[in-house]
Amino acid sequence: MSLAAAAVERAMKRQEVIMRALSGSLTWIQAAEILDMDLRSLRRWRARFEAGGAVALYDRRQLPSPRRAPALEVQRILRLYRERFTGWNVRHFYRFARRDHAVRLSYSFVRLALQEAGLVRKGRARGRHRRRREPRACFGELLHLDGSRHAWLRRRPDDQQTLIAVLDDATKRLLYAQLWPAESTVAVMTALRAVFACEGLPVALYTDRAGWAFHTPRAGGGVDRTRPTQVGRALAQLGIEHIPSYCPQGRGRSERLNRTVQGRLINELVLAGITTVSAANRYLTEQFIPDYNAEFAHPPADPTPAFVPLHDVDLDAILCHLEERTVGRDNVVVLDDLALQIPKQPGRRTCAGVRVTVRRDVSGEHSVWHGPRCWGRFDALGRLLAPTRGARPARPKNARAHLAQDRRSRRRPGPTIPSRTRPRSPRLPIGPRA
Repeated sequence: MSLAAAAVERAMKRQEVIMRALSGSLTWIQAAEILDMDLRSLRRWRARFEAGGAVALYDRRQLPSPRRAPALEVQRILRLYRERFTGWNVRHFYRFARRDHAVRLSYSFVRLALQEAGLVRKGRARGRHRRRREPRACFGELLHLDGSRHAWLRRRPDDQQTLIAVLDDATKRLLYAQLWPAESTVAVMTALRAVFACEGLPVALYTDRAGWAFHTPRAGGGVDRTRPTQVGRALAQLGIEHIPSYCPQGRGRSERLNRTVQGRLINELVLAGITTVSAANRYLTEQFIPDYNAEFAHPPADPTPAFVPLHDVDLDAILCHLEERTVGRDNVVVLDDLALQIPKQPGRRTCAGVRVTVRRDVSGEHSVWHGPRCWGRFDALGRLLAPTRGARPARPKNARAHLAQDRRSRRRPGPTIPSRTRPRSPRLPIGPRA
């Protein structure tokens, strides 16, 4: 017997007994015994019957809820998750289901339906109680930078990439996210340059103690501030405070970001049919970062941004690898076993013995600098590059040879001035020697 039929049968029995009690054929005590309830409950049922008729005798707890979700809609949601979104977390699936598949049921109902169907397991219990650090008040007051190595392309499980992500502490805005072969100095400097060029200079940067960030003499110990890395030197030159992290709990916002991105990006790349790193990076820039910020970012407590405008700061000259070298007798400087032959410089017989600065940009291009003057640009293999258009040409040996001879103005003849010479006295004759 179905639940609705049983509810109808019980309602008809209540109606029959109450009618007999009202007619006097039964006492109210006998009616209560037949219906297996006390007199107080029977009086309530009598009042409901007199106020609403036979319909009021139905037990609302045993009737189907008027807000019950349609069974076909529930089956469609379960089939959609099973066929296209297997492995997705519930919140991520719910966002795509509402946006692309017109699902209108609540998130709580969808989560419970997936858990009861065995498609999603229930979350484990939380750990011990911790007090979360309050976020910074201003946008740009503190940035988090971290790398997460993972097999981001599910269709290429043997290849692993590192996701370099930059997150703002005050707003949870994802400012940068790209896949790199490894968490290297070049990858970090490229990420920082993209953020600085777009937003400005932040107040502080919070990272772990990786080799590119700090020099740590003893594993697990404190960092050595007297021996900055290339990234540390660049941040100090820009006036940005570099804060090290000594535990995973301290960089909890970065860890939660990596966990969220791992649970979403991999599935979205599979859904979009992306199999290459370049296509994945385009998807991150054009689709994933805007969607992430639209869902998780929030306004800061203080609307005044803390980013400092760049103005005339040359990021290429700061966010690079810098080393000081002494030019050899053959006018060659060496950086990481790469010999750079300095060409002949105007005004110098030789460059030997001069202290110069060797710069390697994030693009791999090298350059040799003596103060503000560039003594040569080289490619990644150490080959001398042609001077760029607009560069100052070398001064020729003849200092006046660069002037056009036909444009030289001729000296105009001036007025004739008579010479005022003193008359010479006659010379005495010189006789023969004695």
